[in-house]
Amino acid sequence: EKIQVIHAQSKFTSAGVPRLGIRQLNMDDGPHGVREELEWNTWNPARWTNDSIVAFPSLTCLASTWNRDLSRLYGHSVSEEFAFRGKDVMLGPGVNIARTPMNGRAFEYMGEDPYLAGAMVVPYIQAAQKNGVACCLKHFVLNDQETNRFGVNVNVSERALREIYLAPFRRAVEEAHVWSIMGSYNMYKGVHCCHNDELINGILKGEWQWDGSVISDWGGTTDTWQAATGGLDIEMGSFTDGKVKESEFTYDDYYMARPLEQLINEGKIPMSVLDEKAGRVLRLIFRTAMNPKKAIGNQCSEAHYDACRAIAEEGIVLLRNEKAKNEKSATPILPLDLTKYKHILVVGENATRSLTQGGGSSELKTLRDISPLEALQDLINQQNTLLPSPIGEGSGVRLSFAQGYTSGRALYDQVDTVDPAENERLKAEAIEKATKADLIIYIGGLNKNTKQDCENGDRESYDLSFGQNELISQLAQIQPNIVVVTFGGNAYATPWLQQVKALVHCWYLGSESGTALANVLTGKVCPSGKLPVTFAKRYEDYPYVRYGEEAYQSNSSEVTYKEDIYVGYRGFNRDKTQPLFPFGYGLSYTTFKYGKPAVSGNTVSIDITNTGAVAGKEIVQLYIGKEKPQEDRPVKELKDFRKILLQPGETKTVTFTIDRNSLAYFSNVSHQWKTETGRYRLYVGSSSADNAHQAVYTLSE
Repeated sequence: EKIQVIHAQSKFTSAGVPRLGIRQLNMDDGPHGVREELEWNTWNPARWTNDSIVAFPSLTCLASTWNRDLSRLYGHSVSEEFAFRGKDVMLGPGVNIARTPMNGRAFEYMGEDPYLAGAMVVPYIQAAQKNGVACCLKHFVLNDQETNRFGVNVNVSERALREIYLAPFRRAVEEAHVWSIMGSYNMYKGVHCCHNDELINGILKGEWQWDGSVISDWGGTTDTWQAATGGLDIEMGSFTDGKVKESEFTYDDYYMARPLEQLINEGKIPMSVLDEKAGRVLRLIFRTAMNPKKAIGNQCSEAHYDACRAIAEEGIVLLRNEKAKNEKSATPILPLDLTKYKHILVVGENATRSLTQGGGSSELKTLRDISPLEALQDLINQQNTLLPSPIGEGSGVRLSFAQGYTSGRALYDQVDTVDPAENERLKAEAIEKATKADLIIYIGGLNKNTKQDCENGDRESYDLSFGQNELISQLAQIQPNIVVVTFGGNAYATPWLQQVKALVHCWYLGSESGTALANVLTGKVCPSGKLPVTFAKRYEDYPYVRYGEEAYQSNSSEVTYKEDIYVGYRGFNRDKTQPLFPFGYGLSYTTFKYGKPAVSGNTVSIDITNTGAVAGKEIVQLYIGKEKPQEDRPVKELKDFRKILLQPGETKTVTFTIDRNSLAYFSNVSHQWKTETGRYRLYVGSSSADNAHQAVYTLSE
C-alpha cells in the first residue's frame, strides 16, 4: 500500500488506500486553466462535453500586471475551476527564470527577475490552496530552456543558483507554504533534478524545512536508487516522453514501484525511506482530496470571465505611442478615437487565431474565446449605431480584415509545412487592402506552435516568424497610421519600430483576449502593464550570448550559465548596453511625476502625482545597489514595488521598508548569505532604466 501511493496509477492520478478510505490524488495541468479530460491511460481526449473551461492569461501576462491583488484573484479563480472538476493538484504555477528569450516555455513563467516572480507567485498559491487545491510549483530547478530538456546538464555557480534561480521557489515555500513542487527534467551536477539529493533533500527539505511532496515531471524519473534516495515522493509519467509517447510498461513497473519494493525487501533501502515518502503523500491527500473545507468551486462563471479580463487588461503593455500622421495636435494615436477613421483594416493571423490551443501541456479547451477581430467589430458596430439614422452613404466606420500570413495549425510535436506561395498570396491581399485604409491595426507576434511558444522546443530566431517583419514594414510604407499589436511569451526584434505609430504587447490573454485588447486600444482601460523581461535591440545584446555556444546551444548535453548572476537587466546594466525596452517599462495614457525620495530610518518614501488628464495606475519600483561592495554585485536589483491608482491631479505617497534580507547577497567566499554594512544607493522609478530619483541608505552594525 505504501508503494502504491508513491507512483502513478493513470496518466494523471496516483493511488490512495481504498481499504482505509484514503482517496487518490487527481492531478491536472495548469496553471492557466484546467486541461481537458484525458482517457485513463492514454493521451487521447476523453471527449467529455462538460470539461470546457475559462482560459486565464499566461503567467507572463500576470507578471506584467505587477499587481499582487490580481495574482490572488487569479489563484482563487483558477483553483475554483480545478475544484469543480474534482482535481486535487494543479500542475503549476511556474517560476523558472527567463534568462533567454528563446525559451519555448517562458510564457508559463513570470519573467527574468527572481524578486518579481517570487512576489507574484506567493498570493497566487495562498489563494489557490485556501480552496483546498494544491499548487505544484514548477519546475525545480534550472529548467530554463526546452532544447534538450530531458538530458541537458546545467552548470551554474552556487551564488547564481541561490540568488537567481532558487529565490522564487524559496519564497513560495517560506511565505506561501506551497504543498507540492514538481521536479525538472534537466540535470544539475550530473543528476536529474526530479531526484537530486543535494537540491531536494539538502536545500528544499533540509535547509528550508519544507513538508510538502515532490512530484516528478512526466517522464522525469530515470533511476530507482536515485528516486528512492534523492527526495522524490510521487513518480508520474515514467516511460513516456512527457507528452505523446505511450508506454509498454505497466504502472507497477515504474522505478518507485516493484523495483523499489524489491530493494526494500532485500534490505538495500530501509523502510524509513518509504515511510517518509508515504507520509508526505498522505499529508498532501489530507490537505486536498480529504480536506473537509475544500471548495466546491465553479466553472465558466461570469466572475471568472471578469477576473480573466481584469488580469488581461492590466497585463497588456504599451511600448510605443506616437502622434498619428496628419494630426495637428500632439495627441498620440492611442487611445483610438473611432470617429476619426472611415476604413480600419485589421491585419494578422492572431486577430482570429485561437491562442488557447497549442503550447503543449498548457493547451486548453475553452467554452468561449473572444478574438480581437470580434471585439473590434463589436465596438465599431456600437459606434455606427450611435450615428444619425438612416446612415448615409459613406458614413460610419468600416472594418475589414486580411490574414496577411499563415503559420499552420496549432501543433506540439511537428511542424506543418506552410506553402510559401500561400503566404505570398496572403501578404499581397493585405497590401492591396491597405491602400484603401486610413488606419491599420496589425495583430501578430508569436503563437503556440512548436518552436514558437511551446513545450519541448525553443525558438530558432529572435525575429518574428512567417515573414511578419517584412509585412509590417510594407504596410507601414503604405499607411503610416499603423498600430502593431503582438502576442507571445518572449521578447523579439522590432526592425520596423520607427515606422509604426504604436506598439502594444499582449502576452497571451486567455478567453477574454479580444475584449481586453479592445478596451485598452480605445481607452476604456488605461494601460498599466510593465515588462517582466528586457527587450533587447539585438539578440546579441542578451548577457549570456557573449559567451557563445557554451552558455546556450541547441545540441549539447551541457550548458553553463556563464553570465552568472547577470541575468536580464542586471547584465544590461553591467555591460552598459541600452535595451530596446528595459525591464519594468510600460507607457500609459496619462503621465506621472515623481518627487524626491526621502529616507527616514529604514523606510524610503516618494510622492507620485498624476499630471495627465485621465485616471491611471503607476507601478513604482524600488531598486537597491551597494556602493563599493566587497564582492562583485549588480549595479542595482529590484527589491520592492507598489501599484497605485491615481486620479488626474492626485498625489499619493509610496513608502518602502528596507530590511536586511533585501540587502543580502550569497557570498562566493563564505558560501552563505551575507549583509554588508555601509552605503546603499536607492533608485525609485518607473523602470530598471530610470535613475532620476535616487537616495542613500546607510546600514550600520
